[in-house]
Parts: sequence; structure tokens; C-alpha cells
Amino acid sequence: MSEKPSDDQPSASEIPDDVWEQFTRDTERDIRSSAPKEPSARARMVTERLREQDARGELPPGWRTGPAWQEMNGRAARRRRLWAFIGVPLAAAVALVALKPSLLPGDPFRTGESGAAEASPLPDETAAPTAAPGASDPETPTLDRPFAGSPAERWADGEAGIVLPEAKAVGAVSEDRVEEALRLTKKLLVGANLDPKTVRGARPTAALSVLDPKQPELLDDLDTGLRSPSEKHDPVTLFSRFDPDEVRPAGDVIKSRGRMTFKKGTQGGVAVRADYTFVYPVVRADGPTEVARTIVRRVLDVELADPGRYEVTPGRLLLMNYDQEIGNSSCFVNDGYLHPEFSSSRSAGPDPSGPATDPYDRSRELERGDGGDCGTVTRT
Repeated sequence: MSEKPSDDQPSASEIPDDVWEQFTRDTERDIRSSAPKEPSARARMVTERLREQDARGELPPGWRTGPAWQEMNGRAARRRRLWAFIGVPLAAAVALVALKPSLLPGDPFRTGESGAAEASPLPDETAAPTAAPGASDPETPTLDRPFAGSPAERWADGEAGIVLPEAKAVGAVSEDRVEEALRLTKKLLVGANLDPKTVRGARPTAALSVLDPKQPELLDDLDTGLRSPSEKHDPVTLFSRFDPDEVRPAGDVIKSRGRMTFKKGTQGGVAVRADYTFVYPVVRADGPTEVARTIVRRVLDVELADPGRYEVTPGRLLLMNYDQEIGNSSCFVNDGYLHPEFSSSRSAGPDPSGPATDPYDRSRELERGDGGDCGTVTRT
């Protein structure tokens, strides 16, 4: 039996999830409403730096989002982008410790073992979460713990986070065909987001090999982006790529979390939707070992069509739609790479015009903005 708490406060394990989530939301709201209006010295310093760097024409880092492919053989859409950071989650975490320390699981005051030992893996995601992850301990990521202070510390590593659902027949589509569609979708996700060669900026050959060449316009656009990246054709809308001359991975682990579903398709086969978030810790290629994180969420709609009824290639996927949100990457650079921002040399620019977004919040649908704007992310 577990030991009862010594005081009259409920333990974390006895508090229902919905009560905890409501407490967190109420706390964040109270902090925002009661925050002093007078800007701090740091805020004034940052404002002045923004003004100076804006005058020099320097560009902000950011968050990219939006549908990159509206329909089969369609054209890429514009993307809304967000870049800045706000401190509400950190303030909420401090308030939680002050108000109800007994609610916090683990050892909030670090009197026991390290946070890495306390972080227990999350169960697989089988349905859309009902809320964003709670506030994490305000820890600085290091080479030893590149996910410290991030909800991703409890996520699965790499491919282990892409768990296929149990395959079942869908109408006239056999269980074997459904299983094939799921395996191909995972291969596409791995090749586009986890393959070390892709992440280090090489051509994503494994991912491209999954796509049906009978979608020539789509493949032409992807090839154009890989050869000559531009705002219209930027490969990071589908592939996670970093410039090896700028950054290198901080270790061998990329965290991943998400889910995959399937249903009867429109091309006589099975349609699969994949919704996954990937977290990439990186350091500068030739500088200090400061760790930054870029968070990429991708939602793919693919279909394994019936080759007996449609002119498609057996064993290849039709890419019907792909959406993405990219947190902590330069807003206005379209050179085919993700460009993380480091806190020690944070760049700046015009005030963000988009809403604040939590890149770890998988409970919400991706918003399809009209593109062109920078908004804010709450944490990385």
C-alpha cells in the first residue's frame, strides 16, 4: 500500500487529471491578469535590442505553420509563422510550487536523485490529448540532458514513438493492405524526420522512395525545393533538415510523439492520417555547447490506392495533404534548412503579430493561417 501524505493536502496521484488541468489553466490566467504593467529592466533592454536590430534589418527566428499541400497534385499554400517566447509557463510552475507543493510529482526541490532518473516515459498516444502538457521544471538543457525542462523528456526516442495501430480490414480493403499502408506511412515519417542523413541536410532519399511517381507535379515541386529552395518551394514543409555548417545534433536522440489512424480512402484503398511532433536538440557546429531545441509537428494525409482501379504504382503512397508547424526556426529564411535560435544570441525583429502557441500542445488542431506573419511560441 502507498503511504498517505502527512499533511491534509491531496497527493498528485489522488488528483483527477481534469482537476489538475483546470488548476494549471486557472493559475496561468491569474498570473497573467495580476502581472504588473510596468515593464521590467530586462523587458526594456529587450525592447531596445529589438529596435536596434530591426533598424539593422536583422530577421527574427520563428515558428512556421500551415497547409503545404491542399489536395493531390495541388500547390503549396502560404504559412503563418511564429517566433518569440513568453514566460507564462515558467511563472505558472513557480506559482504551483508556492501554492501547492504537494501537488507536484517527483522531487520539485531536487532533494533526491536527478530529474532524468525521475522522468518516467509516457504511455503511447492513442487519441488526441485533452490539454497541453503541464509546465515542466525550469531547467536548462545540456549535452547530457538535451531535453531537460521540456515535456519531450518523457517522450519516446525516435522510431519508438511511431507506434502503428492494429491493422484491420476496411470495407473491401484487406487487413494486409491496411498494414502495408501503415508501414509505408511510418517509413515516410522516419525518412522525412528521423533519418540522420535527412536531418543533417542530405537529400531525403528514403522518404522520397515511398511517394508515388504518378504524382509528378508533387515530386517536381519537392525536387525544386531541394535543388533551389525558396519561399514557394521550401523542403522544410515536409522534411526536417538542418544546415550542417550551422548546427549539429546534440546527441543521437530525437524525441517523437503522436498517433496514426486509418479509414477507407477515396482512391479505392486505405487512407492514413499521421499526426506527430518531433523535437530536435542541436548545438552550434563550431561554437559553445549551448543546446537549443526546434519542435516540428507534422500532419500527413496519405493513401495507398487500389492499383486495379487507378493508375498508381504498387507499394507507393499518394501524398494527399501535409501540414506543419515549426517552432524555433527563422521566420523569413527559405534556404531549405531549419535555423534554430540560441538564447545566448537571440536575434530580434518586428513585434510578432500572431497569437501565442505552445509547440508541445497536441490537443489542438493545426491552424491554417494565410501566412506571412510571425507570432509567438511559449516554450521550446
